[in-house]
Amino acid sequence: MTNDGAMIFDTAAAWQRWLACHPPLVGGALTAASVVLVRPDGFSLAAESASDNRYMASGAVDAELALRQHAALVAALAEVLPVKVFAGSIDTPDAVFPNNVFASVPGRLLIGAMRHSVRRREAGRADLPDWFVRRLGCSIERLDAPGVVAELTGVLVIDHARNIGYIGRSERVNGAGVLALHRAFGLAASFVFELAATEYHSNVVLSVLAGRVLLIHAGSFVDPAVPLAIAAAYGAQVLWMSDAEKAAFCGNCLALAEDQVWMSAGAAAALTTAHRRQLESAGFAIRAVDLSEIEKAGGSLRCCVAEVW
Repeated sequence: MTNDGAMIFDTAAAWQRWLACHPPLVGGALTAASVVLVRPDGFSLAAESASDNRYMASGAVDAELALRQHAALVAALAEVLPVKVFAGSIDTPDAVFPNNVFASVPGRLLIGAMRHSVRRREAGRADLPDWFVRRLGCSIERLDAPGVVAELTGVLVIDHARNIGYIGRSERVNGAGVLALHRAFGLAASFVFELAATEYHSNVVLSVLAGRVLLIHAGSFVDPAVPLAIAAAYGAQVLWMSDAEKAAFCGNCLALAEDQVWMSAGAAAALTTAHRRQLESAGFAIRAVDLSEIEKAGGSLRCCVAEVW
């Protein structure tokens, strides 16, 4: 626990002791009311981002195919909840992944503190925050104070049933960023841990679906006690991803309804039969969209979707 009273824990034992005394909340929203996406206009691979994102491909990408895949994603999502799409720009090639730059809590839009300059340019756009202010009546809270690195729901995975956060340390969040995330999202408690050197964002190796199912890759954590401590809260509803499933972005999935889990077509194809049945038995229909070209930029479906709460 930090010395100013914030409930932030950095050992598996301390986390389990706290969680044992705090059962899931009752009555809160478990999935977002709507979503925001950014079109991959001028789609390309940002060399700066590739310095610490080992999931990025090398070489050329098909910008037209990326646009078509993104349009198909928007159309599919619009079948189940409201979708707002903003234009991208050749100057911000990573903007197709807005969820780690922009996030919301009721009444506020949060703007992240990005590590790389290419993402800081994205955080400076005015049209998206203006829409949240004018259309949704939100106030704006920027986390990008001097000395802060905090890439929102890239490094932070939230369990909305418990109002708790899982924050994986990497180059994309620092100590000041951990405290900023915990406070800005109004979390009851946060568990902070070291990701393996090959990982950049928690939401590639960890996902909580509507508060009741956990997907996690054990080998992506420095301390093997950490994934066990996280999994302890979910009983039998834990899907331990294989290396192949993690590499195919199975962990970069998202519940956008309490009975639907969304992931890329590549991720869905990589799911083992046992894991597919596990999700279905937990009440989740799998919705999949082909994002193979977009995934070359190092993220997948969850990264493309900024939730509006």
